Parts: sequence; structure tokens; C-alpha cells
Amino acid sequence: MLTFASTASPTQRAFLASLPPSTSPLPLPPVDLSDLPRGAAIETLMHEECRRSVPALTAVLAELRRTTRLVAFVTDIFGVDSFDAARDAGVERRCLFMPANLHSLALILHLPEVLASVPGEFRDLEEPVRLPGCVPIPGADIVAPLQDRSSPAYGSVVHIAARCLSTPSTPSSPEAAAVLRKQTPGRPPVFPIGPLIRTTAAIESSDEAAASAPHRPHPPRAACLEWLDRQPAGSVVFVSFGSGGALPAEQMRELALGLELSGQRFLWVVRSPSDEEAGSLSDNYYDAASKKDPFAYLPEGFVERTKDVGLVVPSWAPQTEVLGHDATGGFLTHCGWNSALESLVHGVPMLAWPLFAEQRMNAVVLAEGVGAAIRLPEVKDKEAIAVAVRELMVMTGEGKGAVVRAKVVELQKAAAGGLREGGAATMALDEVVQSWVEKT
Repeated sequence: MLTFASTASPTQRAFLASLPPSTSPLPLPPVDLSDLPRGAAIETLMHEECRRSVPALTAVLAELRRTTRLVAFVTDIFGVDSFDAARDAGVERRCLFMPANLHSLALILHLPEVLASVPGEFRDLEEPVRLPGCVPIPGADIVAPLQDRSSPAYGSVVHIAARCLSTPSTPSSPEAAAVLRKQTPGRPPVFPIGPLIRTTAAIESSDEAAASAPHRPHPPRAACLEWLDRQPAGSVVFVSFGSGGALPAEQMRELALGLELSGQRFLWVVRSPSDEEAGSLSDNYYDAASKKDPFAYLPEGFVERTKDVGLVVPSWAPQTEVLGHDATGGFLTHCGWNSALESLVHGVPMLAWPLFAEQRMNAVVLAEGVGAAIRLPEVKDKEAIAVAVRELMVMTGEGKGAVVRAKVVELQKAAAGGLREGGAATMALDEVVQSWVEKT
């Protein structure tokens, strides 16, 4: 398992130490990205880091091929240029892992003809973008890097799409699978292997690995989980914007007042505002910790006024465990796909507040496509937030919250069935691995 210098952290080291002995982590050397402009899009940063790592990666793969039975190379969508390294090292089987949903994959695979049909910017389209097997996507909700044709991120995504079309095979998650599973000339085969999430068992294994390191005590159970233990079942809205998302100061204030106005119990992972720290909603991607005290940006007296129904924690919470807790009844999320899958696997309905990257498109899929979320309006003032939070937490009746809750239960069962031995996802992954074995 090859890792990049930019993602190195104590959390990652603990996770890698928890993996089975058959899995060996190997860090790639750091690359210089100082020539990129300040505020470069996260898509550009990830794509460039991988592209500039190709020479080192070629040497690593050549050595692995010399010393091991190297049967395949797998990278994610921002690593498509690393296929050059695999090809030059003589690795025949090359696969793209697509951790996003199949609406995103469909857009990538159909991007040349979509771009040819759009004369201007996506955000100016009057009609939604229609892709085979997918719900219509309003132009303004198409992935953020494609919203400005003059930006470097736009060029990166167009380049990535072109490389994806030459990928031998593409494992992915299972929406719109019926269309993309059909073999089409000029397009790689698709194997839907999701939903993949980090399970409780993996978390416990990672904690044990961290505890077994020299001079490291066993990690204590997070205080927020102990707080959840004291709350009624299904009563808490979990509020988190992912591993790196942050709100501007004014939206952060409206969210706080909206949660208070809703009267619902809540657990909020709060970070200092994006416009106070880095100026971009995604600039915290590589470092989830707040640089400044996030509590200083909350409305005066908010924490004290809501102490009987709410808990605010800085920077981080154990999301998988929170979503799996009996007290959690809803999830206000940025619609990152990892978060969406974790919510669905644990049967938690969502309130969609997308921020960047493909998250607006994910929100359309979740709300309009599968019916697992309620989407907040574009104008997110405290009144609108309070109404949406209360609506989400309605357990019974015919309102949106009850409908979404019932749909999520249905999807939770489907996910469990697909991941079971003999299920669709398990069989698809078996098919991928069998193709590697047959080629060697």
C-alpha cells in the first residue's frame, strides 16, 4: 500500500499499523508543489502530487515486480497518471478505484460528449445534464472543478477523464450499475464493489495497534460517545462537514442559531471558519484540526444556552461510531461520499449541505435520486436550518423526514445484502481478483 507524504499523520500511521501482516505500507518520497499558486484547488494538488511522483513510483513498482509476484496495480481517480509508472514497470493489470458514486463515474466516462454539448459554463445551463441511468443533474450542481473552464482544476479533470477512458477496469460503488456494467467499446468494464466503509472492527483494530506502540496507552473512549450514551434513542442530529470541510463565519453563526432554534438535540463537530483560516472551503483537506479556537466564532452564550441538549466538539469526532450509535437519529452532512455511505450503512437519514468538489452532485443523488436526504435551500439562514432539522427528525407520518427515514432503512438492508458473502458487491470484487490471478 503506497502512501503520499502529504497525507502522513499519526492517525494514518496507526491505521497502517493495524493492517494484516500480508499488507505492507510503503511511503513515496515527498514532491515539491511550491510552484503551484496559493489557494490551488484540492483536485489540482492531488493530481499534481501523483503526476510528479511517477518516476519514484516506477522504480518502486519495478523493484516489487523483481522481488514479488506483482499481479496488479490499483490507483484512484486522481492517480490516473501513475498508470504510466505501472506500464513502464511491466505491470499488465491496471485498475482504477472510484470511491465516488456511479453518477460521478458516468460523468467522467461521458465527459467528452457532455463538454461538446455545453457551449458555455455548466452553471448557466437552463436544462439539467442527463446521463444514462442517472437522475438529471442541474448545471450548477455539476462537480465544482468543471464550473470554470479557465481554471487549472478544469484542465485537470478533463485530463483525468481522458485517462479514465483508457483504464482496463474500474471498481466502484453500486449506483446506476445496470448501465455501466454493460460492456461498451472504448470504455473500461465497471465492477461495483461498494458500499465500502471503515467498519467498527477496523477501528477497534486500529486502536489496539495504537495502544501496542511503545509508551502509548490505549486510546480512551471519545467523550462525545459517552455523551451520546445519555441521550434518548434516535434523538440526536450529528453535524459534521467531513475530514476537512469548514464554513464561512456567517454561515457558521446561522447554523448555530438554527440548531438552537430547532430545539433538537445535536452533536456538532466545529472548526474555525474557512474565511478566517485559509479562505477556501477545502483548504483544511489535509489537516482537519482548527488553527484557531472555533468556539470563539460561535454566537455569544450559545454553548451555555444549549448545554442541556447539545454538545459541541472541536475539529474531530469518531464519525463511524457516532453514526452507529443508537442515539443518533440524523446527520447534517457535507455529502462527501464516504460520509454518505457511512450514514446509509448505519441507517441514518441525512440533511444535505454540500460544500465543494463533487458534493453538490452527491446531494442531488442523495435527495432526488435515492431519497435518502433532505437538501437545505441555497439560502441557509437560521429559520431555514431550524425547519429542515426539525423536519429530518420526524419519525412518523407522511412528511419528508419520515419518508427519507423509511428509504434509508431500505437502503441499509440492500447494502448489507450486497456485502454479504455471495452478495453483488462481494461477487464483483471476486471477479476483479480472479482476473488478476488468471493473467499470471
